[in-house]
Amino acid sequence: MNNNLSAARLAIAVVLLAAAIYFLAQPLIDNINLGLDLQGGAQVVLQAIPDPGKSITADDMARMTSVMRKRVDEFGVNEPVIQREGSDRLIVELAGIDDPEAAIDLLGTTAKLEFKDPDGNVVVSGAELTDARADTNPKSDGSGYPIYLTFNDEGGRKFGEATARLVGQTIGIFLDDKELRSPVVNGPIMGGSAEMTGGFDNYTDASNLAAILRGGALPVKIDILSKQTVGPSLGQDSLQKSILASIIGLIVMALFMLLYYRVPGFLACISLVLYVFIVFGIMALFRFTLTLPGIAGFVLSIGMAVDANIIIYERLKEELRAGKSLPAAIEAGFKRALATILDSNITTLIASAVLIYFGTGSIKGFGITLTIGLLTNLLTAITFSRYLLRWTSDIGPLGSKKLFGL
Repeated sequence: MNNNLSAARLAIAVVLLAAAIYFLAQPLIDNINLGLDLQGGAQVVLQAIPDPGKSITADDMARMTSVMRKRVDEFGVNEPVIQREGSDRLIVELAGIDDPEAAIDLLGTTAKLEFKDPDGNVVVSGAELTDARADTNPKSDGSGYPIYLTFNDEGGRKFGEATARLVGQTIGIFLDDKELRSPVVNGPIMGGSAEMTGGFDNYTDASNLAAILRGGALPVKIDILSKQTVGPSLGQDSLQKSILASIIGLIVMALFMLLYYRVPGFLACISLVLYVFIVFGIMALFRFTLTLPGIAGFVLSIGMAVDANIIIYERLKEELRAGKSLPAAIEAGFKRALATILDSNITTLIASAVLIYFGTGSIKGFGITLTIGLLTNLLTAITFSRYLLRWTSDIGPLGSKKLFGL
């Protein structure tokens, strides 16, 4: 009866795992974000330029980061990487965008919008702007695609007062101190809205500028220190090679475990399948971005998972050689191996925590992936593998000591 129960448990565990992989593997893979190096895109390093006699403050960088994130959100980029470098630089990584150069140009725009009277006085600024939308149809007078602006209450009041005062005169529309147009005011414009035309002959240009204006102006001027564009074909090639290398490594590892440890090696392979499934599930659930260093961290964590199983099985073989029964040897082997497994994983977790806390970009991604793998390893090696061994030892033909590596 015990043999039948253990065999049923083992079969149910394998079937459930196979069903979960069959139905959930592809959705999980589809929900994992790929980094710049795996799907192409653009990386921009921005340098904040202070006004004369001033310096860049932490508040300036915080506002700059906030504005950049709003702008990137307008591009529809999944999980962009926006991080500080030093006290006055910002690194922006946009993965999977169709037009990297256009994105780079728009990221480098300060987007300081101002409406000025003929004397050069600012009557309304972009700080009082709440919305900006480009019209999908060009103006019939040939002035291009207009952008419709909406101001807050204060901005609407100022704009209404200015247009009432400047009837018959011009109001200059300036973007980053460059005059776009100076239309003549025909009458007071109330209601907190305005129309901006500046010769946008292309709807995409007008729409992108509207997106930048919605994101807000940068608190300081910026300079593009460097820009790097990674083509999608190069990223795809990196991804394919990484997957191929991982598959080859897994096959070699599985063959070694099967040939050397036999039944425990087979059970270790089942545990590793669950391990991979859980790791990818966590990454998909929390929308982590997978990069080449992240794949390296994943492969390294697989190696440590295999190492944990090897430690357990070697302790198990030592107990069997000492003359203990198979069930007793399994419990003693796990008990002896636990301290070693915890020690190796905890020390590596400490190193991963340092990488996550102090690292940036791909270094942090490596640390996150490695940490997820290590924690998952503790779950699968100490619990799942243990139950598989217990159930297998109760199945008559599979409970032979020869099949356990002796």
